[in-house]
Amino acid sequence: MNDIVSIGSSPRRIRQNNIVAALQTIYGHRRLSRADLARKLGMNRSSSGEIVAELTESGLVQESEESNKQRSEQSRAGRPGIMLELVPDAAFFAGIELGVEHISAVVVDLSADVRACRRLAFNAQSSTVEEAVARGVELMMDAMAKEMIERCKGLGISVPAHIRPEGIVTLAPIIGWREVPLKEIGRCTFPAEVPIVVENDANAFAIGDSYRHGLAGVTLFLLMETGVGGGITIDGKLFRGGHGLAGEIGHTLVPGSGGQKFEQLIGREVLIRQYRETTGRTDVELQDFLTDVRDRVPGAVNIAEIWSRHLAYALLQACRLLDPDRIVLGGSVASLYPMVAARVAVHMAEGQNVPFPTPEIVVDGDAEFGSAFGAACMLHRRFLSLENEEFGGEDGAIQRSTAI
Repeated sequence: MNDIVSIGSSPRRIRQNNIVAALQTIYGHRRLSRADLARKLGMNRSSSGEIVAELTESGLVQESEESNKQRSEQSRAGRPGIMLELVPDAAFFAGIELGVEHISAVVVDLSADVRACRRLAFNAQSSTVEEAVARGVELMMDAMAKEMIERCKGLGISVPAHIRPEGIVTLAPIIGWREVPLKEIGRCTFPAEVPIVVENDANAFAIGDSYRHGLAGVTLFLLMETGVGGGITIDGKLFRGGHGLAGEIGHTLVPGSGGQKFEQLIGREVLIRQYRETTGRTDVELQDFLTDVRDRVPGAVNIAEIWSRHLAYALLQACRLLDPDRIVLGGSVASLYPMVAARVAVHMAEGQNVPFPTPEIVVDGDAEFGSAFGAACMLHRRFLSLENEEFGGEDGAIQRSTAI
């Protein structure tokens, strides 16, 4: 979560800031006593109490009894204390990933917990943008109950593309989209008037992981599907570079490969193609290949060994340029890494004369939904900020449209 917003000068702005700061603080700690909230906000109990009253009346915050675990940790005796927490069902945020061969949808609640997720096979290359967005919205709507749709406060769309800040896809190389007003298409397709954001899929993946873990330092994210997208965070904040393309090592040419890029050597398509050629079968898919690697089938193991060498080379180049503390792998192909992690480490060690610090390399806990989750988190973050128009009522009061 971002740092608590700075305090403005006007009474209205101060109140808006205090509302946002209170929501961010409760979200960050999950549950807080009134006294702890006032202390963290730097406010007296009376002023903090007014903010809490407004948040509870609006349906965003509720009181609950202190758990036994919390009481034992704080060595308290007597009656349980009253804690403040967000009302999970007060708001929902949807995220859709429009991939090359699939569409994923994730819905999170006000606590940023995943409440629904769906995934379906979809060939974006043979479909129009409008068809892709319509299928994504349909998939998401099928995952949401009626009341969730009514309380939806935003939609995030991620796509493997270069995207301008106003939500226009300038280029999606693999899909073939150019100059597509994706945000406007989403606005026309979604059945409710809510804020919509559009983001590169790897950046959305990076945002989601950082939102969940909030780790300090430099982290490189690789989203490995048909293509390979990259994103970078520094102290939990996305680093976009000069043109929003930072971290895209998938497009880097690999010496000695005949002009191939990294994504052509470690992406989903190359693994499936190579295994089909090895087995002589045209019906094998990625999961068949992964199963055979796990079962140590020689043909699958040989392909995995080549993949591990290419991945090691890609990571070495990234380490020399970025010196990351952590590398997070996502996408369907990331499932291969744990089975060949030792081989990747060997190839990385062999590939450097002067050893560079070795970052931690992990697979995202929900790798296949990471990008859609990140897209939803972008709207959750927006809701808990001054960008949220519902905190812009008279005198900074919350507009009552948030009430359940």
